[in-house]
Amino acid sequence: QVQLVESGGGLVQAGGSLRLSCAASGRTFSTSNMGWFRRAPGKEREFVAAIWYSGENTYYADSVKGRFTISRDNAKNTVYLQMNSLKPEDTAIYYCARKIGGRAWYDISDYNYWGQGTQVTVSS
Repeated sequence: QVQLVESGGGLVQAGGSLRLSCAASGRTFSTSNMGWFRRAPGKEREFVAAIWYSGENTYYADSVKGRFTISRDNAKNTVYLQMNSLKPEDTAIYYCARKIGGRAWYDISDYNYWGQGTQVTVSS
């Protein structure tokens, strides 16, 4: 069983930064590919970023490329999402999840374990 707990959300002004963390339990974290998704009010959950188990490769949605950075520390069983130059449209609940298969990185159906989410609100 894998448990994921996100933290680091909050209220920030446009142009500001936040760093989200996702702490994972279990012994499989270091061999698990991980992703971040978000759900904005009234919208479907969407892909934000993903990272290989080794941290060697990363993937981003076009909407956050150049502003967000995903990273991980396998010694701490934690994956991070550094968010810079935040915009009001980044307001959403952010979730981390574990990827289990070989489908596209943005394919939500390829992720099985999910955290409870952390709220990010960006004011204009």
